[in-house]
Amino acid sequence: MEAAEIERILEQHFRIYWKEVSDGVLRLYVTPKETFNPEELKKQILPYSGQYRISMRSHYGELVVEVQELKEEKENVILPLILFFATIITTTLVGSTFYPEFNILGGFQFSMAIMFVLGSHEMGHYIAARRWGMKTSFPYFIPFPTIIGTLGAVIKHRGPIPNRKALFDVGCSGPIVGIIASIIVALIGMNMEFRAGGEAIIMLGTPPLFDFLAYLTGFNGGVMHPIAFAGWVGMFITSLNLIPVGQLDGGHVMRALIGKKANAISRATPFFLLALGSFVNYYLNVSSSVWFFWGLISFFFAMQGHPDPIEDEPLDRTRVIGGIIVFVIALLTFTPVPFQIPQNL
Repeated sequence: MEAAEIERILEQHFRIYWKEVSDGVLRLYVTPKETFNPEELKKQILPYSGQYRISMRSHYGELVVEVQELKEEKENVILPLILFFATIITTTLVGSTFYPEFNILGGFQFSMAIMFVLGSHEMGHYIAARRWGMKTSFPYFIPFPTIIGTLGAVIKHRGPIPNRKALFDVGCSGPIVGIIASIIVALIGMNMEFRAGGEAIIMLGTPPLFDFLAYLTGFNGGVMHPIAFAGWVGMFITSLNLIPVGQLDGGHVMRALIGKKANAISRATPFFLLALGSFVNYYLNVSSSVWFFWGLISFFFAMQGHPDPIEDEPLDRTRVIGGIIVFVIALLTFTPVPFQIPQNL
């Protein structure tokens, strides 16, 4: 019945001179009417975008509209759960090595802190997407033997973006919820005593937000508790995610704020990051490759571009102000030298 309703909507904008059904796809061969209004058509088919994939293409000079029902994919719960518990194990093992002697209990505390930070970020995206009726998966944590025991977490979005409001809400919800979780974890860690063995292998650069929390708690800036380190990680990840390029969170928010003009910023961002890497290495005389690495990664995101929302109308004033706040958060969580290895080691 819904497919018939979609066809009725299309008849308002096109003259349909042939139609066929093949492999579950309804193909309508059409010519636009004089009253054809692309923006009005987008608005009319928007309510069906979650159930049908509606596309238009040229086939040997003929204009074809294809309508395909999206199969309801059963949510995979087993794999996210397996990855979730595997990441708890890897983060616990890595966290246990932060102590003078291998400390499994301390490692588990670090694991809970880092999982809370990463999980909060992804669940912010998940809840916002579900509120807009967008199809999205549960968070997939990635266990990996890095310095924190994981490569983070991701969720998969399927289907179209309804409008700029949805794009903005999904893009900014993760960083906002994630930074709140990071602040909570950092404050807890800064109020816990910690004695590390030996010399610190890595020196961390702290962003303005972390320094402000340290001032509030009286933290002396020495060796931080692993739980405070989890809060630092959350802030660092937030700053990276808010880089305004491609389909990173910052790219989503920028695209929602300024529309297609965001493509120019996305294309320029890799060059800015490479320039930042040169500034850190040659002007600050600090050996660091993190911004060179992210400059190259951002080229990949920029080349992918950003999908257009179905309804591409400007945001309301409240969301515009919220977008400005989100990028202020990006500045408050940024540090030009996130980490370095002391030269005397």
